[in-house]
Amino acid sequence: MFKRIVNDIDSVFARDPAARSRAEILLCYPGVHAILFYRLSHWLWRQHWKLSGRFISYIGRFVTGVDIHPAAIIGERFFIDHGMGVVIGETATIGDDVTMYHDVTLGGVSPGDDAKGSLRHPQIGNNVIIGAGAHLLGPIKVGNHARIGSNAVVVKDVPSGSVMVGVPARAVSEKATSLAAKDHHFEAYGTPKEEEADPVEVMLEKLHNDIANLQMRVNELEAENTTLADSAKKWEAK
Repeated sequence: MFKRIVNDIDSVFARDPAARSRAEILLCYPGVHAILFYRLSHWLWRQHWKLSGRFISYIGRFVTGVDIHPAAIIGERFFIDHGMGVVIGETATIGDDVTMYHDVTLGGVSPGDDAKGSLRHPQIGNNVIIGAGAHLLGPIKVGNHARIGSNAVVVKDVPSGSVMVGVPARAVSEKATSLAAKDHHFEAYGTPKEEEADPVEVMLEKLHNDIANLQMRVNELEAENTTLADSAKKWEAK
């Protein structure tokens, strides 16, 4: 367990340029504190000391603002940057080298009694980045090297290497997805580059520009033809 904790601390250096020393990370990073509480509570849970595990996780939530159920399965070198507001449900699994920012939810959508014991929370692959405010809901699968943009709401499976943005989340484009699958470098907040904008936003922007251009053309035609202008005014008055 000690080696795993050291790996968790060392992984912060690779992903946070503000980190100066292991001592600073250990003393001043709530995301690291949350992982320490989780490692202990998860060990207790696996030893069937479930109430003790839940109590330790509750203390961790009180201290850090991060709520991780002790039954969740979390891999190596997990980093919660900034901490606060993160919720990770009971049946969630998280792979290795995953980065998660504040206000992220890995939530379930089946609260009924028939859902007890079943898979209800997201299954996250390796090297995934989940941006601030993102919500991943239900027993969905997120492939390796996927990037979930800030404030995205993900309710369907995410292919490996995808860059997801929007509500509900969509892959930004086939080109962006292909690039993400080949380029595994760290990208803060899982936010795509400027040229990889939300496809819905791009479409709306194009429609807005097309309408503006059409309006300009209509104004030009009306200026050239007074009869056309009078007809347009009568139509607008109806």
